[in-house]
Amino acid sequence: MELVSLTEYLVKELLPGEEISVKKVDSEGDIVIQVLVPSNCMSVVIGKAGKIANSIRTIVQAAAYTKKLGRVRINIDSL
Repeated sequence: MELVSLTEYLVKELLPGEEISVKKVDSEGDIVIQVLVPSNCMSVVIGKAGKIANSIRTIVQAAAYTKKLGRVRINIDSL
């Protein structure tokens, strides 16, 4: 759950005061983290050309790598 809490922290820092949901989804082999944000805030989380979303993925993947947890996928969707 450390990766979920890290992802939640990063997204909440981008969207203070907004209702978000971050949860781990069962998958074969990979760790999948589902991030749900309000539809009007999707552009903030994804960023221009996906740079912010890729940065979040890189940070969480690096944390997983240091703990030898395997590959992490982050899916960002709207509520």
